[in-house]
Amino acid sequence: MSSSSIVAETFAKLRQKSRTAWQSLRDRPLILVGTATCGRAAGALEILKVIKEELEKHGIDARVLEVGCMGHCYAEPLVTVYKPGFPPISYGYVTGGIAARLVQDFLGGDDPCLEFALAALETNDMVPALTDFPRGMIEKPIILDKCGLIDPEKIEHYIALGGYAALARALTREPEWVVEEIKASGLRGRGGAGFPTGRKWETCRLAPGEKKYVICNADEGDPGAFMDRAILESNPHEVLEGLAIAAYAVGARQGYFYIRAEYPLAVERVKKAIEEARQAGLLGTNILGSGFSFNVDVFQGSGAFVCGEETALIASMEGEPGLPRHRPPFPATAGLWGKPTVINNVKTLAYVPHIIERGAQWFRETGTAGSPGTAVFALAGKVINTGLAEVPMGTTLRQLVYDVGSGIPKGKSFKAVQIGGPSGGCLPEAALDMPIDFDSLSQAGAMMGSGGMVILDEDDCMVEIARFFLDFTQKESCGKCTMCRLGTRQMLDILEAITKGQGRPGDIELLLELAEDVKAGSLCGLGKTAPNPVLSTIRYFRDEYEAHIKERRCPALMCRELIAYYILPEKCERSCDACVGSCPVEAIYPNEDRIKVIDQQKCVKCASCLEACPPQYKAVIKLSPPELVAERGRKVNIP
Repeated sequence: MSSSSIVAETFAKLRQKSRTAWQSLRDRPLILVGTATCGRAAGALEILKVIKEELEKHGIDARVLEVGCMGHCYAEPLVTVYKPGFPPISYGYVTGGIAARLVQDFLGGDDPCLEFALAALETNDMVPALTDFPRGMIEKPIILDKCGLIDPEKIEHYIALGGYAALARALTREPEWVVEEIKASGLRGRGGAGFPTGRKWETCRLAPGEKKYVICNADEGDPGAFMDRAILESNPHEVLEGLAIAAYAVGARQGYFYIRAEYPLAVERVKKAIEEARQAGLLGTNILGSGFSFNVDVFQGSGAFVCGEETALIASMEGEPGLPRHRPPFPATAGLWGKPTVINNVKTLAYVPHIIERGAQWFRETGTAGSPGTAVFALAGKVINTGLAEVPMGTTLRQLVYDVGSGIPKGKSFKAVQIGGPSGGCLPEAALDMPIDFDSLSQAGAMMGSGGMVILDEDDCMVEIARFFLDFTQKESCGKCTMCRLGTRQMLDILEAITKGQGRPGDIELLLELAEDVKAGSLCGLGKTAPNPVLSTIRYFRDEYEAHIKERRCPALMCRELIAYYILPEKCERSCDACVGSCPVEAIYPNEDRIKVIDQQKCVKCASCLEACPPQYKAVIKLSPPELVAERGRKVNIP
């Protein structure tokens, strides 16, 4: 029997065994509880406990599984119920009381409790399905398609739904075929740079040397980004399979997951996945009888943002300080311990099994010509539906923010979106109809990055936003390059002065000059992109910089030093003392007419009065510049 036949036969037996186990789950009601980090933060473990107690209490025979994140983080805790005769229904914002109702009324009776339903997972006549909503029409899940639907700690669930078939297929072909298929797909790295994955693999494969390595870069450090964590917690085998295929393609026998230690659940589930795959004969010696051997270990990073850069990552794995190195040579020819090394992001590797199984042309049918496939974004900030979304490349920002994210909360206006992590850019409302792909974002002064997307509304000051992100990258700079170490420090000093009303004429031009110097004088991507938030906010929101510098005014009323709180006399209710009682420094007092007044010398601008003022009055406002308070006071003759 040929090696290919042995692989095919061995895997067929494994898949049949897994399918049998998967089908047996449906011989009784099945309850899925999302217990990824987002679910746990919302109380999912308590919901899990309630469900198990209620099942026992009522003597109901049902299976309960812990699953990962479906992407609807805004609605956590999420529970999905499969019951014969009903479509599978997901329930959001589940409390202990709702969980008890689902067990008693739905599983114990025939009331599906539709008042708590988020959506059905399949089209039916009873309750709208996810695909019936605008979001469902835009999303096209490829690498998220199993997240939240399988137990990430049971390999048979992944295999039963098609998992590891791509690895088995790859092992029946020559490694060169695998490389060519990835090249033909046009897959670009989803970690930030967008480098063609196939070219990287080809370079490593052709590099001389017997010993080579593959590394999954899971050092996700962008503020507001949690895509990689969610995938590793929800479907680690998908990434592990992609890593094994990469190893076979380039000729590596050893691979690593580089995961930041702040992701303990991801580390736990990846380790479990590695052990399961090893026991199933999908890792280790002579995988599926193919003659190919491959082992994987987990390396936990210490949380330095710069270690997301691949040469710094390699340095930290070698026991050295996590500092970037000069390139060339590139890691694909001289990486870990000087050996040819492929480093791919979590999402990049997750696409690989799908491409090998369905073909390069299938992958190219989605997305744009220059950026095929889909992209996973983490929606955070001022958006109603926070969470994960996987959409085709070329989807517009407007579709993502308004159709997927359901728009801006509290009736506020959209102002900008910060995309691409702390080194990305801020795009204004005028860019809402711009298609999202690697090239379009680059032309607009932003970058795809890893997929983090922070939505900003009318209350956000763009100067302060630029200062916030530069403060992050400045602190995370390793300090190796002078321009990154000192140039970003000087830029940050200027921004801090501007947000305090101490900006000077010429500061904007100086920021632009320093930004170019920092980009040109930095070795790695952190330094080369750190000025992006400053450059993009000056490009699109220069008027806000000028208002801060020339008028000592913050148009968004956000910069603490440039605002003052003021109580409108005509709206202040004389019988109400809510603001007086809420003020922690006793800066508010009633005048002789019982109109409340703020002592500006005592006020610490904590906003307690603004929050305490009953919404029917809305008497507390913010003014900028602070001198406007005195002007208003004179007009109404307030002492």
